[in-house]
Amino acid sequence: MTERLVDIQVVLPDEAAAMRPAELIDLGVAAEALGYHTVWLPDHLLPPDDYGNVFGGVYEPLITLSYLAARTTTIRLATSVLVLPMRNPFVVAKQVATLDRLSEGRMNLGVGVGWNRTEFDAVGADFRTRGARTDEAIALLRHLFGGGRGPFPGKFYGYETGVFEPKPTRHVPITVGGTSDRALQRAAALADEWQGVNLAPEQFARCLVRLGELGERQIRVGTRIECADESQLGETVEQTRAFAEAGADAVAIRFGAVEGFAARMTEFAERWSAKGR
Repeated sequence: MTERLVDIQVVLPDEAAAMRPAELIDLGVAAEALGYHTVWLPDHLLPPDDYGNVFGGVYEPLITLSYLAARTTTIRLATSVLVLPMRNPFVVAKQVATLDRLSEGRMNLGVGVGWNRTEFDAVGADFRTRGARTDEAIALLRHLFGGGRGPFPGKFYGYETGVFEPKPTRHVPITVGGTSDRALQRAAALADEWQGVNLAPEQFARCLVRLGELGERQIRVGTRIECADESQLGETVEQTRAFAEAGADAVAIRFGAVEGFAARMTEFAERWSAKGR
């Protein structure tokens, strides 16, 4: 029986304020050389506590990915996930379209609704309406990327006239992250891809069943997992295989803290390749 192919991706370690930015970029360059399909960067604007295991995104993801685009040629560039309702979606659209042009079509915009009320309050964003604003913002992004001259009838972001440039030269994939039923509904209705996090393979499979119940649209499905130290590498290889068998199109791996990240990322790629994937 032929095993199902799965894209192997990497979540870069953007949680340490003391990390030199060159380290982050060098890890992305190394990921491309090792054959990883996509690099993902997290996002938090003004978390209530220090950046670390809970809050990632020290370096703003879209700016960082733009710099990484200039240092790479093939690896896809993505956010996991941009907290969309904390941002102006018109600005996000401009940034993403520009980055997709600069990278020659390598951008994947991963979005989520966010979860920390304190952070929303700190930046003046409405926590209560974050789900509805995310849905409308995704529709607005599609509208702008498709032409954007208006009108766009919206409760939060509607406009009558305006010219949007640069338009992407191809369809920019939008990934919705999250494991709640509302996140699955949003992915089934609006996204090109869904990304889970902190799931076991059997939980992932149940989410796929739920996605199928929510609509007939075919979207790509993936998940994020953690490999915090060298002792977990063998387990992570087998876990990745289990996700592929459960139906995943992609598995994104975060290889723990910055220290030792490159070595773990390299060894995983070697072990995965040695198994003939």
